[in-house]
Amino acid sequence: MAVFKYKAKKLNGEETEGEEEFSSPEELAKVLGERGYILTFFKKKEREQKTDFSIFSFFQGVSAKDKMNFAKNLGAMVGSGISLVKGLEILDNQTASKKFKKILQGLKETILRGKSLSEAMEEHPNVFSSLFRAMVKAGEASGKLEESLKLVALQLEQDYELKRKIKGAMIYPAVILLAMLGVAIFMLIYVVPTLTSTFGELSIALPPTTLFIINLSNFILHQTVVAFLGAFVSVFLIWFYFFKSGAGQRTMARIFLKFPVISTIVKEINAARTSRTLSSLISSGVNTLDALKITEDVLQNHFYKNVLREAGEEIQKGKPISSVFIRHDDIYPRIMGEMMAVGEETGKVSEMLLNVAVFYEGEVSEKTKNLSSIIEPVLMIVIGVAVGFFAVSMIQPMYSMVGAL
Repeated sequence: MAVFKYKAKKLNGEETEGEEEFSSPEELAKVLGERGYILTFFKKKEREQKTDFSIFSFFQGVSAKDKMNFAKNLGAMVGSGISLVKGLEILDNQTASKKFKKILQGLKETILRGKSLSEAMEEHPNVFSSLFRAMVKAGEASGKLEESLKLVALQLEQDYELKRKIKGAMIYPAVILLAMLGVAIFMLIYVVPTLTSTFGELSIALPPTTLFIINLSNFILHQTVVAFLGAFVSVFLIWFYFFKSGAGQRTMARIFLKFPVISTIVKEINAARTSRTLSSLISSGVNTLDALKITEDVLQNHFYKNVLREAGEEIQKGKPISSVFIRHDDIYPRIMGEMMAVGEETGKVSEMLLNVAVFYEGEVSEKTKNLSSIIEPVLMIVIGVAVGFFAVSMIQPMYSMVGAL
């Protein structure tokens, strides 16, 4: 494939020019002919040899905000009568992300070859989710692409806001725990050795907790590389197990559903995400079975995935899916299943699910605002236990010595 710069003309005198990728000049002429143009000039462009070893560009991806703005702006342009190709060119010029620029150019080239936007998106599954592609495809089939793109933008925006609030609520405890870890390492490196030498001079018997802290301090001091490498490997293994492996994800899902306070937030988050995703897909024209499968992919929690899989099996048997959600009221709030049942009776499942989504998004928003104040007492207890353990372990030998005098 090579990039050709070209000029072409229609029989009525209309002219066009541009740069596109083709395998040969013959293919260029053929494609332009299919568009009603006659090729008048072309020139093969030399590819720019650009190598970027920047670690930042290596990890750079397409952010949720980029995709949200893409759906919102493209929907507005399509609604204004601007063609998809022209809209993609405008968005290409506006975006600052190099990776997203290449993807937009790829979408444009694929559409120029006669494929639809949803087919072009299928070439980039890591950027455009199955939810995104399904809603666009449904919009193309119904002739309501503008509405589908706006629904996608709204879905992405709500999901983005939800994640942002949860992350914001977790920043405070994360900073406190890191500070606590830093203080602990400082004490083990600088304070404990001084006390250890004092205990050695006094030749007193040390309790097991004191010996544990002294041995840990000696290990960090004399085996620094091994200690930090071991800590790094341990963190990596824990992260890999709980966030990457199936067994670990199921364990975390079970913990979150049983943990006080957190379990309520988890249930409401998944209820909101399930409701909004299903509502968006069904209102876009996606059939209910496909909507359930796509929503299953959107959710992360293993138990919620199982409920949606079960709902898909029930609907294939001709049964209402609301019964599945009502039966699993230990995972989904019962009101969700009851609202779905009303929607099935009235033929307004999408509207009912949207109401559920809006309600639980509001609940989650309120709870995440107060999450820091809920976590703060727990952190104080954890810090108090850690400080108390250290203080008792290091002071107890001194009291024993005073008592023996």
